[in-house]
Amino acid sequence: MSAFLQQQRTFIQMRTVLKVVDNSGAKKVMCIHALTGKRGARLGDMIKASVKEAHPNGKVKKGATVFAVVVRAAMPKGRCDGSEVKFDDNAVVLVDKQGQPIGTRVFGPVPHELRQKKHVKILTLAGHIA
Repeated sequence: MSAFLQQQRTFIQMRTVLKVVDNSGAKKVMCIHALTGKRGARLGDMIKASVKEAHPNGKVKKGATVFAVVVRAAMPKGRCDGSEVKFDDNAVVLVDKQGQPIGTRVFGPVPHELRQKKHVKILTLAGHIA
């Protein structure tokens, strides 16, 4: 398989479209600014994003600027025991400025690396911790 056909796994950077996996009302957001790291955001990092698609009667409206925490990333992240974790999609959970989740449920798997980044509230809302 040639290098052009293989998908490059990279950081979450400006203009990356991400899936929202909570019940805040947003469906898709686009990253405006990665708040941590020079190159971009990884698992557990906070980003600033613009809502691109939203449910009509949700808490968050289309066009709103929100803060979000990356809970799933396609880029592999190494763990202490030598294994690595990576997901099929890039997904976020919307939070306020203090880091408290806007929604009350989190769908899909969430990695336990969020505990080190002080996002314990997201872990308690999640159904499955990977």
